[in-house]
Amino acid sequence: MSRRPAGPRAAPVVAALALAVLAVLAALVMAGGGAPLAVDTAVRNAVLEHRAGLGTAAKALTSTGTGAVPYLLAGLAGWLASRRALGVVAAEAVLGAGQLVRIGLRVAVDRPRPPADGWLSAAHAASFPSGHATTSALAGGLLAWALLRRYPGGPGRAAAGCAVLWAVGVALTRVVLGVHWASDLVGGWLLATGWLALTLPVLARLLERPALPVRPWRRNPRIG
Repeated sequence: MSRRPAGPRAAPVVAALALAVLAVLAALVMAGGGAPLAVDTAVRNAVLEHRAGLGTAAKALTSTGTGAVPYLLAGLAGWLASRRALGVVAAEAVLGAGQLVRIGLRVAVDRPRPPADGWLSAAHAASFPSGHATTSALAGGLLAWALLRRYPGGPGRAAAGCAVLWAVGVALTRVVLGVHWASDLVGGWLLATGWLALTLPVLARLLERPALPVRPWRRNPRIG
């Protein structure tokens, strides 16, 4: 009797846990009127005290967590996972749909950002969950999944680790730049984890379907 891989069985559990914790965190934020949690204030104070000299690097790294870069990484992930246009489109759809969920949650929670006197970069819209943290985690997670799928050995694991480190680094820059609370990052990571746990098994099944055969063109003999 063949055994199913542990990944698909664990995915619903991971999704349920991540989204449950996200719901609790969002409820805490909303119950406090969007005010920072105790850990948010402590982390912000520590960062403001020790971030001297990090602004330029943080701005450079944070710029890769929005705009075209995450979508390019998602497209690369889809191509690596399948070597088919279908994979590219499907991976982009996972990222795009996750963005819509994030925006909906951001509007619902409507948390104010930290005080602007500590900002090193421009920011807009509400704070929870962090858009950069969510987007980079989705794109980095897709790329890590695709790398492990295509290259299951040591090099694949190393490359996947780099994708995850990039996503974590992008998220952390948002606190360094003073435009997010630490719990905003956690919210983004939880949302991305839950969303990927829900969608990656579906994406894997989709990409395992064989491509439709291409029939050779034949001239209709009735046409002169």
